Amino acid sequence: MSVELNHTIVHARDNRESAEFFANLLDLEITGEWGPFVAVGLSNGVTLDFATIPADKITPQHYAFLVSEEEFDAAYARIEQRDIEHYADPQQKQPGTINHNDGGRGVYFMDPAGHAMELITVPYGGWTS
Repeated sequence: MSVELNHTIVHARDNRESAEFFANLLDLEITGEWGPFVAVGLSNGVTLDFATIPADKITPQHYAFLVSEEEFDAAYARIEQRDIEHYADPQQKQPGTINHNDGGRGVYFMDPAGHAMELITVPYGGWTS
């Protein structure tokens, strides 16, 4: 059997709030709830399992998602409609815009728990043939 990522736990101040923020932004489904977790499924079978923990225990993480051009357009429209602060760069020096790195598009924004989220349409280094 090959090794695949199955799920990861994402700490949140409010697991439902963070899961719904993410699912609604990317037009995904909440796929389950058990114990302290609210899971959001990705197209490759991986789930993000949002868990509520005390806010002072959250260590901000970075999560990057490879999306299609159409998914990017839809998510970026939601980012703008919801007036979510966003940047073309991880250092947050280019506010309110996107980047065109590696021949694609990318955007950075924060989720409700303070995690840095990134959407890209082309993987770093570009597509390999």
